[in-house]
Amino acid sequence: MIPALLAGPGDLIIFNLLRYLTFRAGAACITALVVSMVFGPMVIRWLRTFQRGGQPIREDGPARHLVEKKGTPTMGGVLILLALCVSTLLWADLRNGMVWAVLLVTVGFGLLGFADDWLKVTKRNTKGVSARGKLVTQFGLGLVVAVGIGWFLPPGLSNHLTLPVFKELLIPFGILFPIIGMLVIVGASNAVNLTDGLDGLAIVPVMIAAGVFALIAYLVGNRVFADYLQLHFVPGTGELAVFCSALIGAGLGFLWFNAPPAAVFMGDTGSLSLGGALGAVAVATKHEVVLAIVGGVFVVETLSVIIQVFWFKRTGRRVFLMAPLHHHFEKKGWAEPTIVIRFWIISMILALVGLSTLKIR
Repeated sequence: MIPALLAGPGDLIIFNLLRYLTFRAGAACITALVVSMVFGPMVIRWLRTFQRGGQPIREDGPARHLVEKKGTPTMGGVLILLALCVSTLLWADLRNGMVWAVLLVTVGFGLLGFADDWLKVTKRNTKGVSARGKLVTQFGLGLVVAVGIGWFLPPGLSNHLTLPVFKELLIPFGILFPIIGMLVIVGASNAVNLTDGLDGLAIVPVMIAAGVFALIAYLVGNRVFADYLQLHFVPGTGELAVFCSALIGAGLGFLWFNAPPAAVFMGDTGSLSLGGALGAVAVATKHEVVLAIVGGVFVVETLSVIIQVFWFKRTGRRVFLMAPLHHHFEKKGWAEPTIVIRFWIISMILALVGLSTLKIR
């Protein structure tokens, strides 16, 4: 919205500042943080009005959750989405189709998560929307967004998968590439959803990944930097740096209220939307594989569930004490802050590995 002021007098400092993507990205982060901090208490009070018992707790989970987390409201993702959308709409160039594609998947998955959380808190169970209904909705919306992103990508990149390190290697998928993009978006969404199980566990790795992709979006969207680093130039993706920066600010504001002991959980409203957003940004910037590296914590958490289910169905025995993986460590006696902080450290290390692929070509 504000970039429309670029048409104003060019000799004023404020109009010159608005021309800089880095300025608008920083402003988006600060705006989202302020919105989160200001509206956070009001959103939490509103959530408590219809969540008398808070988020339903799994009876087969760690026993301490039934005591320590009972009564805590969920659906805190509403706060994240509010801050993220307001800030993005305010500071991003809304003439950019990439911005709208990423916003569509973010809000769409957020609404799906909201419906899931609503059923859980009103029916007082942990089921929510059926698995089939959730996947059908995710795949449908993910495919639409993947096709839309492909429409905005250059012809030489739209139907290809790029690989880190190998600067000239492109894997052609032809008309099937939207399916790959859909799988990345849906996979990232569900991976973050599975990781969200402890106070602060999911939101910090999401912010770390958003920071990495803010830089990636800025670099691949800039012809000079893309050529210097021998990256594939993707016109228009620079504006996604504003979105990613807004996501960092919104995440920081939410973490203020989600820090142990959490006053609110993000719920599926937040986890599904944030994961989908990261997946969409990765597809738009042509760094899908890098997302798997940077979001390695999400990948491992997902694999732990897949391995657990597969092995249990085949042998009747469990590989982990409980899945996802963070619950396994809880069962082993690790304190919650220990698990969370160590996962944060791993996320930071993986982020550095992901960033190193930008230079190693």
